[in-house]
Amino acid sequence: MATIGFHASHEQIGPARLLKDVQLAEQAGFDAAMCSDHLEPWSARQGHSGFAWSWLGAALATTSLRFGVVTAPGQRYHPVVIAHASATLASMFPGRFWMAPGSGEFMNEHITGDGWPAKEERQLRLEECVRIIRQLHDGDEVTHAGTVTVHQARLWDIPDIKPPLLVPALSVATARRAAAWADGIITVNQEPDTLRELLGAYRSSGGRGKAILQVHLSWASTEAEAVGIAHEQWRTNVFPAEVSYDLPSTGHFDGISTYVSEEQLRRSANISASTSQHVDWLGEYLGIGFDELYLHFVGQHQQPFIEAFAENVLPQVRHEAGSRQQASAEFASPEPVGPEPTSRKAAG
Repeated sequence: MATIGFHASHEQIGPARLLKDVQLAEQAGFDAAMCSDHLEPWSARQGHSGFAWSWLGAALATTSLRFGVVTAPGQRYHPVVIAHASATLASMFPGRFWMAPGSGEFMNEHITGDGWPAKEERQLRLEECVRIIRQLHDGDEVTHAGTVTVHQARLWDIPDIKPPLLVPALSVATARRAAAWADGIITVNQEPDTLRELLGAYRSSGGRGKAILQVHLSWASTEAEAVGIAHEQWRTNVFPAEVSYDLPSTGHFDGISTYVSEEQLRRSANISASTSQHVDWLGEYLGIGFDELYLHFVGQHQQPFIEAFAENVLPQVRHEAGSRQQASAEFASPEPVGPEPTSRKAAG
């Protein structure tokens, strides 16, 4: 059965309110949850930025959901710190925690005062960090000199179930490259053909594990209100990675988003007042091959979205997904042994 999760947006909602929201999402029938790990929001209108690692401990302790986090070891965080934090959560909540280490965004990482490396160097740094984190999760003592430095680091509480390390990939090149190390892949909603190409590149390069899609969406009782929510809260998030990874501050994001159009918004988020339309979009994503969908309503008031989707979207998506799985199983069932019909052509 497909997993339909809730995205907890620290950049848009304060941590105390967000904890109540994720508890409400569990009560409403969402299967899992995830969040991102930012120091700054993308817009002053979003206006929040709780510390994800503190919040995750509270969220895991007060729900029974499985959680994931997208984070960035290497500059703002030393990889030993990320290994330590993730091992502790995985030890306390076995099998309920995963993380997706990425190469980072300048708006969060510039606080160290260090230079912002070029993309290739950030990728090499990420791959070093992943190796260090895995070694520490295995209980090894690690000394390392490279793009990051580690001296005789060891974790003393090693989780029995290691937290999976997924790759957050927005491009085919990143998906293909990370297939060598990742335990799964997570990306965001894009054009269906782009998603097929990205997921295909990961799988064809040997990529294993679950495929997860974070779905940005805006819903309201009217189309105009749904568009208005997206424009107010999400117009800073429509730019390609080549732009957004290198902008230094919330003010810069607000500045370049002044003239974002509705067409640009609709390419970045699924915007509709029709829950049936959202059902269709989510069903298409599952049909592409994603195992888990995490729904991110881009507004700040989550309760109406949670309640409406619990009633009108989640059951329909699960029903349709189940019907597709049953049809696939029936199609793949072996036929009774017997003579070949004369009309059947030989395979080959």
